[in-house]
Amino acid sequence: MAARAQSRGRDCCSSLSGVRIAIVTDAWHPQVNGVVRTLETTGRYLERAGYTVRFITPAEFRTVPCPTYPEIRLALWARGGVAARLAEFDPDAVHIATEGPLGHAARAWCRAGGRRFTTSFHTQFPEYIRLRAPVPLALSYAWLRRFHAAAERTLVPTPSQRERLAARGFDHLRIWQRGVDTSVFHPGDPVDYAGLPRPVYLYMGRVAVEKNIEAFLALDLPGSQVVIGAGPDLERLREKWPRVQFLGARFGRELARHVAGADVFVFPSRTDTFGLVLLEALACGVPVAAYRVTGPVDVITDARVGALDDNLGRAVARARGLDRDACVAYAQGYAWEHATAVFAGHLAFRERAHSAG
Repeated sequence: MAARAQSRGRDCCSSLSGVRIAIVTDAWHPQVNGVVRTLETTGRYLERAGYTVRFITPAEFRTVPCPTYPEIRLALWARGGVAARLAEFDPDAVHIATEGPLGHAARAWCRAGGRRFTTSFHTQFPEYIRLRAPVPLALSYAWLRRFHAAAERTLVPTPSQRERLAARGFDHLRIWQRGVDTSVFHPGDPVDYAGLPRPVYLYMGRVAVEKNIEAFLALDLPGSQVVIGAGPDLERLREKWPRVQFLGARFGRELARHVAGADVFVFPSRTDTFGLVLLEALACGVPVAAYRVTGPVDVITDARVGALDDNLGRAVARARGLDRDACVAYAQGYAWEHATAVFAGHLAFRERAHSAG
C-alpha cells in the first residue's frame, strides 16, 4: 500500500501542477509545534511542485484563547468566513488538518456542496483532553470518529497510529509520513554548552503536561539536563526543577545548533502520533531515548540511532554513545519531497483537476 501511495504521489506532483489545494487548520502561528511545522513545510514543497496552496488559519479570524492552553487560539464565528474563502479560492482539493472551529466549518462547506475532502489525525487529542479534564476517552473518540467519517481519506503519520485508530472504529486510514529539513537540521557548528557537566541530555518541544516532561526531569542522570521550548508549564517546571537548564524557545539554525551540541535527545512523551523532533535530533547527529510507544516505535527502527524502553532511564543509558554518523544517515532517508508527494497522492482531487494540463 505504501509503494502505491508513493507512486500516486509522484504522479500527482508531475501531472497536476497548477491546481489549487486548500489546507484548513486551526493549528497555526504563533503556535510552535510539529503540526504547524508539518503543514507549513508541506505547503512550501507543494508550491515548489507547481501547486497553488491556500491556507485558511486562525490568523484570518477573531479568536479567543483555548481554555487551559492560551497559546492555542480558537476562531470565532468561522463558518461563514471559511465558506466565503473556500468559495472564492475554488479549490481542486480540500484538506482539513484539524478538528477545531475552522475544520468543522470547512467540513460543513464541503458536505453542503458535495465536495470530497481529506482529513488528518495529528495528535492524540482525546488523551490530551483527558489530562486536563475528566472527559471519558470513549466520548472524545466517538466525536472524532464522526468528524473524520465523512472524509474520503484520513491521513495518519505512522502504522501504529493507524492500528490504534482502526481499533477504535476509524476507517479509510492512510499513512502520510513526515520529513526533516536537513538544510536546517544538521550537525554543523554545535553549541558547546560550556560550563555544563557532560553528558548533556536534551528535550525540545512544547512544554506542556501532555509531553510528560517530568518523566525526563525526574531521572537521576550524570551530567546536565536541558529543556528547549515554551508552553503553559514552563514557569511551573522552572520553579520545581532549578537544577535543569530551561532555555526557552529557539528556532531554525539556532535551535539545530543547540540540538547538535547535546549527547542524547530524550523524548518522554507517551501520546505523540509521530514526534517530528525525533527526526530533527537524528539529523543533528544526536541519538534518541524514548518510551516504546506510538511515534518512537515507528521512527526509531534502527538500534544504532536510538533506544526504546518501557523504562526511560534504561533507554537513556543505552542511547549514550550511539553512532552519531549513523543518526545523520538515518535521518537523511526522510526527505520532505517524498513526504509531500505522498500527501498529494492521498488528496481527493476534483475530476477536472485530473484532466488539467
